[in-house]
Formats: sequence, C-alpha cells, structure tokens
Amino acid sequence: MAKSANQKRKLLLLAKLLLERSDDEHPLTRQEMQEELSLWGLSAERKTIYDDMDQLRELGLDVQSRRGRNGGWYIGARDFELAELKLLVDAVQSSRFLTRRKSEALIHKLEGLTSVYQARQLQRQVYVDRRVKTMNESIFYNVDKLQGAIAVNKVVSFRYFEYNIQRERVFRREGGRYKLTPYGLIWDSENYYLAGWDELHQEVRHYRVDKMSDIVVSQTEGHPRGKWTAEGYTRKHFGMFSGRPCQLRLRCENRLAGVVIDRFGMEVSLVPDGDSHFTAAVDLVVSPPLWGWLFGLGPGVEVLGPDWAAADFAARLEQAAALYRGRLSGCGEEKKTEEKPPEECREE
Repeated sequence: MAKSANQKRKLLLLAKLLLERSDDEHPLTRQEMQEELSLWGLSAERKTIYDDMDQLRELGLDVQSRRGRNGGWYIGARDFELAELKLLVDAVQSSRFLTRRKSEALIHKLEGLTSVYQARQLQRQVYVDRRVKTMNESIFYNVDKLQGAIAVNKVVSFRYFEYNIQRERVFRREGGRYKLTPYGLIWDSENYYLAGWDELHQEVRHYRVDKMSDIVVSQTEGHPRGKWTAEGYTRKHFGMFSGRPCQLRLRCENRLAGVVIDRFGMEVSLVPDGDSHFTAAVDLVVSPPLWGWLFGLGPGVEVLGPDWAAADFAARLEQAAALYRGRLSGCGEEKKTEEKPPEECREE
C-alpha cells in the first residue's frame, strides 16, 4: 500500500480511537496507540505520533495532551458535552411517544457521541410518574413522513384506531381512510398530534400520530392553510380535546391573574371588575378538560358566558355532585359539629 494511503488510514484509525476511548480522565498513551495500530498492520514511531496529533488538530479535532505518570492524548471539547448528552438521554428515555425499543436504539446512538467511559454514565434509568410508553413502533417514522408532507403541502391519508379492553386495535370508520391536509405537528400532553384540514368535515381537526396506521402521502395539492398557526390552535384546545368553539367570558378573583396569564399568555386582556375581580374573554374550544381546569380554580372563577357554556358547566357540576349527595347524606350532621368526619364516613 502506498505511503500516503497508509498515512490517511492511520489518521482515521487514530481519530476513531481517540473519540471512542479517550476523555480527560482516560488519556491514551503512545504505547496504547501503537498497539492498536499494529492490529491493523500499521506502525508508528514516537515522532510520527506527535506529528499525527498535530495533523488531527489541524483537521478540527480538539486533541489535548497531558504529561506525567498518567499522561497521554485525549479529546477535549466535543460537539456535545456530557451534561447535554445526559439531558438528551433523559428526554428520550422519558418520552411517551417513543417505544421502549426505539428509546434504547436512540440512547445507544447518543452513547457513540462520547467516550466508552462517559457512555456508562448515560445508561440511566429515568422514572417519570405514570409514564406509559406507546405501543406503536412506527410512530418514529410516521413523524418524519408527515413532516415531509407538511413541507410540500400534500394531502395524506391514513387509518385511525383506538384500543378496546382486550388491547386490540379497533379502526374507526370501519377501517376507512381519513384524508387530511397536514398543517403542523403539535406536541401536547406528551403526545404528538397532526393538525390539518379534514376533507370529510371541511374544517381543521387534529389526530394523535401514535394512533395512525398505513400513512400514505399523496400527490394531491393540499388545502391552503391561510392564517392558521400551531400556537393559536393549541391555545384554544385544552388537552387537545375537540369541542364547540366560543369566546368564553370569565370573572376571576385578582389572585388568579397569574394563573390566567400562564395559561393564555401575556396578551390576554384582563379588565378590572370592582376592587377584587377582573374579567377575561378568551377564544376556546369547550371540552371536559377545560371544565376540569376551571373546577380546580374553585369559587375564584365564574363563567359569565356564553349562556350555553355556563349552563353546560353548571350541569356537569350538578351531575358530579349528585353522585355523592346520597352517599354522604348520613355524614352531613356530623360534619357540621366535628372537625373530622366520623369513622364510618372516613372509610368510604
């Protein structure tokens, strides 16, 4: 083999060796490098090793050296710091939309971005309360396919399913295909959603990507999106639930101003209403998660309108209260006189 070819091969092997088996706590000695090169039928004298390190620096590798008993050469700065890789591994491992198999594959690839020694620190087990991994292995590739369709504004078709109590897929529309002009992918409540123009309903709707099957990108030009934005769409939907759109008018205690701003953004209009309250009008889609959020705020917030929304909220509160009214009726008198309910009521 020509000398120049040998040199190129040697540089590649040394770069690979340094990237995989060195860091600031594990420098490689000249002897270790020579032993590794000999496995490939290459030799390197003391002087040529120094020259090789200089050439690798010129090529962009941050090759550092250390003298002394534990001296040698190692890679200093890398594209990703160890702390950054740990964050990425945690995000991948705790992500709900990635299957366990895909998570493990991605983490293995991330380990290749650092030394074998630091990679051991990436083999972490992140516990996230009530986290359930998706069962749809194809979602990782579905996201990529849908991103491509969004970029070229082409209609996509797919089948959509739910799981029954036997954990079997049950396709909606009797297995018929949905047709959608994809406008954007939305990450909400630890799920990916595809939002776009639904050809059947002639309006913008959204669907969970992990429940899509057999996605096909057509050559049909998509419906124009106009002024649609993912941010505006997401803000209107609590938990990405569908429902009836309206401008919801709320009357809130002043202490809840921060809560309302956190949920609807700094641009939400807060109008003083007396000394202790303010009103706000927000464009929303009325859904059960919205009522759940309002219920959590307690008597500090009141739904002023529209009338049908206020009536819907009141009816849901009444239905929930009716479930417990009979059961707790025997505890009513005791609750008035005792700080704690009697034993038989606590057991329930």
